[in-house]
Amino acid sequence: MPAASHAFGRALHLDQVGDGVVRGATDPQWANMVGPFGGITAAVLLRAVEFHPDRIGDPLALTVNYAAPIADGEFDIALRAARTNRSNQHWILELRQGDEVKTTATAVFGRHRNTWADIEAQPPKAAAPEDIPRSTFIEAIVWAQRYDMRFTEGPVPAEGVPSESSTTTLWVRDADQRPLDFAGLAAVSDIFYPRVFLRRGGFIPAGTVSLTTYFHADEAQIDAVGNDFVLGSAHANAFSRGYFDQSAHVWSRDGVLLTSSHQLVYFKD
Repeated sequence: MPAASHAFGRALHLDQVGDGVVRGATDPQWANMVGPFGGITAAVLLRAVEFHPDRIGDPLALTVNYAAPIADGEFDIALRAARTNRSNQHWILELRQGDEVKTTATAVFGRHRNTWADIEAQPPKAAAPEDIPRSTFIEAIVWAQRYDMRFTEGPVPAEGVPSESSTTTLWVRDADQRPLDFAGLAAVSDIFYPRVFLRRGGFIPAGTVSLTTYFHADEAQIDAVGNDFVLGSAHANAFSRGYFDQSAHVWSRDGVLLTSSHQLVYFKD
């Protein structure tokens, strides 16, 4: 893959190193509190399948299981198509560092067909992003500087100020205004800070265990977004025994549902 001139593209750079194995490396611009931002890991796994010569169709679903923190440096991704049907294709991936498996994933790709369609989910009401100031984050959350985020509901809470609601809504786009694509959607679908921060009022050690993202848009709908803002909204359904789940949607400015996601998050209390 050719080298990219922007931060997102550099983080997604992969080299073929063997039959069914590609090699990448972590990028310091996408660092999180521990290891890289989970969204960039999801994006690079999706990109590994996208550039495989046997891949058919577009991404339909991606599940990423964060088994252990990824250390700074190189990593290998082993991937294979477990089954290819007429309309969809199922992939299995492992991200390794040395002999350790750090992340596992499955991906479903498929060919779109013209069928009856309807969208029951509706985007939340929100002021235009141009009318909302850009948010800032603490320096330790390096990856957040790679996005222009503008919260309309549920911003990062002040310490000691809990909320009765776990809902966050925000406009977001790449800080370099890189045009959106499937990999970019995979990353931005994990843009939301842990819901337990909002409910409990401040930082609590937490991390995603498993994240599934469903891609509802086709390539033409994503291309139409360009480098514009997208609208994301997330909420939790239940907090219990050290875990909570989180549901989220990402919409284009003109109301196209781009992705929906669901994840399981571990937290300490």
